[in-house]
Amino acid sequence: MNILVIGSGGREHTLCWKIRQSPKTDELYCMPGNGGTEGCAVNCDVDILDNNAVKDFCKEKKIDLVVVGPEVPLSRGITDVLEAEGINVCGPSYAASRLESSKIFAKELMGRYNVPTAGFRIFKSSEKAEAYIREIGAPVVIKADGLAAGKGVIIAQTIPEAIKAAKEILEDKVFGSAGNSIIVEECLEGEEASVLVMSDGKNIIPLASSQDHKRVYDGDKGPNTGGMGAYSPAPVVDEKLFDEISKTVIRPIVDGLAEEGAPYKGVLYAGIMITDSGIKVLEFNVRFGDPETQAILPRLKTDFVDLLMATARGDLRGMQLEWDDRDCIAVVLAAGGYPGEYKKGQKITGIDDAQKEGSIVFHAGTKVQDGELVTSGGRVLSVVGMGNGIKEAIKNTYAGVAKIHFEGMIYRKDIAYRAVKRLV
Repeated sequence: MNILVIGSGGREHTLCWKIRQSPKTDELYCMPGNGGTEGCAVNCDVDILDNNAVKDFCKEKKIDLVVVGPEVPLSRGITDVLEAEGINVCGPSYAASRLESSKIFAKELMGRYNVPTAGFRIFKSSEKAEAYIREIGAPVVIKADGLAAGKGVIIAQTIPEAIKAAKEILEDKVFGSAGNSIIVEECLEGEEASVLVMSDGKNIIPLASSQDHKRVYDGDKGPNTGGMGAYSPAPVVDEKLFDEISKTVIRPIVDGLAEEGAPYKGVLYAGIMITDSGIKVLEFNVRFGDPETQAILPRLKTDFVDLLMATARGDLRGMQLEWDDRDCIAVVLAAGGYPGEYKKGQKITGIDDAQKEGSIVFHAGTKVQDGELVTSGGRVLSVVGMGNGIKEAIKNTYAGVAKIHFEGMIYRKDIAYRAVKRLV
């Protein structure tokens, strides 16, 4: 079959890499793709936010299945447009994708179905937000309501820091219209886990557990990023805990959306904080996580295209997934300065050497320029390794990291440290 993957990051390279392994894949396209996807797919220079242009491309190339990587096209209704043309899409509708595109929608939905989450208040006025922040104190979390490329969540350690964040979002519009409203939320403490499931609107199938590392520096220090690394499985999510998350979080959301006329078809990602008082939802994403995808999909042994198509067609009944027992680690190599300002166009070397070490290298912010591979984004590459046990996986992954270089390269040296602590 002919398949289109929409997006240009490390997640999309991973999706293309896994889809290409299926014997059911004939032509594979990535829109717009990056310097890595061109090795396993045909990159297509089409504006992914132009629904009609995407639709016309799909009709011209006789696309059988579209897999939507990033959240923005979903928030603009690409699934609805393509499904109206009879094209199978793995990705939720506009109505269901509001779980991610509006944090307020997600919070209110959780309230209607008694899904546990942090206490919060909604504000459109920075003055009222400031008064509330002074009342409750810090640390506190400030969230822009809309999509902000993974940067719209500020964990403020002090009251002045929280007030500054609220004003920058509401008054200075640092995130544009995404910051017309904010959520001021209690700061939860505990261990984070990422739980991803496939949903066909009614049935759900869990993917392997994983844990992301959002902060830019070792020890979970510094500003939040789109993710600096991940590992799978996450030992904190044992069978008992997953059953609890499924019962109290995933099932109520899937059933609730179906009841409200917005059945959820696609990947549902729940960011969970495991606190002393129980599990609480930090956020929902409506697509594969990045970099969780890089740590999860190398472990999947079941034909990925079968899973994607069954999801898109709304029938996951009877599907069973088989997983590699080995641990998998993904370490993100980022540009110096990320998640703030950073240089582009830096020459990348050593990828072939890393692959000789046994690593898988997924491209995120790369492009080919004048015949050379150079940086083109904040998160540049994900280096992925596997091993029998978490320590071997870490050793294998960082052996690959050591082979790669570009000017200003930064990365965390402690990915999976929580899993290692559990071994002591």
